Amino acid sequence: MAAAKRKRGGAATRPRKRARGAPNGTGPPAKPSPQGEEREQHSIPAPISKGKWKNKERVLIFSSRGINFRTRHLMQDLRTLMPHSKADTKMDRKDKLFVINEICEIKNCNKCIFFEAKKKQDLYMWLSNSPQGPSAKFLVQNIHTLAELKMTGNCLRGSRPLLSFDPVFDQEPHYALLKELFIQIFSTPQYHPKSQPFVDHVFTFSITDNRIWFRNYQIMEEDAALVEIGPRFVLNLIKIFQGSFGGPTLYENPHYQSPNMHRRMTRLAVAAKFKEKQQVKDLQKLRKKEEKTIIPEDPTETVFETPAEEKPLEIELVKPELKVNMKKKKKLFQRQRKRQKKLSGVGV
Repeated sequence: MAAAKRKRGGAATRPRKRARGAPNGTGPPAKPSPQGEEREQHSIPAPISKGKWKNKERVLIFSSRGINFRTRHLMQDLRTLMPHSKADTKMDRKDKLFVINEICEIKNCNKCIFFEAKKKQDLYMWLSNSPQGPSAKFLVQNIHTLAELKMTGNCLRGSRPLLSFDPVFDQEPHYALLKELFIQIFSTPQYHPKSQPFVDHVFTFSITDNRIWFRNYQIMEEDAALVEIGPRFVLNLIKIFQGSFGGPTLYENPHYQSPNMHRRMTRLAVAAKFKEKQQVKDLQKLRKKEEKTIIPEDPTETVFETPAEEKPLEIELVKPELKVNMKKKKKLFQRQRKRQKKLSGVGV
């Protein structure tokens, strides 16, 4: 016989199999055990986030072509620390920076961190509020990544950080603008889907030597001590623009020195040292070539000289006796005694 076709919904009509140890539906309901009641009382429910994700800040982190491995690792570290970030392919050097606003619009991002490499040795960082502005350009120095530092600190992936700022940020207007830009870019939005509802690390922005120093620390649970996690880098402000990646200049750092100028100054300092050494050598050669001034003899120079007594010459015809060293004699005598002992031992 041919197998009968199963009708739709036929599986639903069948009664489900009863699990092992489960009470039968027809019988009286089973009484809960006292151990089960204790477990229900002491069990802690899982944390349920009833909040709503309102702050829809998204940060695009990418770079231009020509960056080295350290910059690539730093960029990857920032992406892991910021769950609200997005990545993109490297931008061509020939493209103008205004194209980044279009890329941010395509990626649905309103903030951007762009790493621009020049001469394969200089790294610049752009922080921008796309597309209205403002934007700031920094020279990045003293980069140390997470893998390079090997710090003892650690934090949960996706946790929200605290932001700590130097009091100088509230004293100067351009630093106040940068503080607001840092808050909007580096702070993880509350109730973000990729974030964790914990605060276990802190980003510090301190100002020393007219530069902004970035550090990342873990907050220890025991005594609230700080242990560095990494990465770390130094930002040297160049300019603040009104627009995104361009526009009128709002502030220009008077203490900024370009890397090309710095390298030129170091080369000139080395060249000046070399020139100074060469000039000293030339002076020494000229002094040697000059005629020496002959000083006339002083007649009173030999007034106090007393002639020494002349001793008669004595010629020794007999060879002098050699001085005998007593130490050597002892050594010879000891050797002889050892030989005698060996000989006497062989004879026996």
